Amino acid sequence: MTPITLLFLAVSMSADAFAASISKGAELQKPRYSHAIGIGLVFGVIEAITPVLGWVAGKASQQHVQAWDHWVAFTLLSIIGLHMMYAGLKKDDKIEQRKQTLWLLVLTATATSIDAMAVGASLAFIDANIIATSLAIGLATTVMASIGTFLGNRLGKFVGHWAELIGGIMLIGIGLAVLAEHTAFF
Repeated sequence: MTPITLLFLAVSMSADAFAASISKGAELQKPRYSHAIGIGLVFGVIEAITPVLGWVAGKASQQHVQAWDHWVAFTLLSIIGLHMMYAGLKKDDKIEQRKQTLWLLVLTATATSIDAMAVGASLAFIDANIIATSLAIGLATTVMASIGTFLGNRLGKFVGHWAELIGGIMLIGIGLAVLAEHTAFF
């Protein structure tokens, strides 16, 4: 995986956390720096762990799917990308006002990181460096979620829709690149 591909993957994986943190920021009256960085760290740590879990599961099943592993990676990345695009296109501009709790934040971060677990499984099939990938995804998510918390207070959900749409397009592009690299399909 090239550094540019790794960057695109990290940014696209952080798009749903970015969108969720915008909504968290919209719920806050005036987020402090420490609060925004704390939200970013929760999202980032969870988002860094889940690809490793997916990678372990992918490695465990790799011998059974090695002949068509690139198709598995392409399919998983495309499904996740399409789902992110759908979420980005869906018009849901209501911002719920609810109490911020650590438990709710962890649940939100876990929900937005499920796609990173599937990506981790995909990466096991192409022998990507999971440590570098996981750290890049975690760092990008921490930064994006911290920024998203501040933006949410000012911009609401408009930016979140675009973030998920662009992230989905990037994931599909990465899936196509994996397919092109492993087949003569393109």
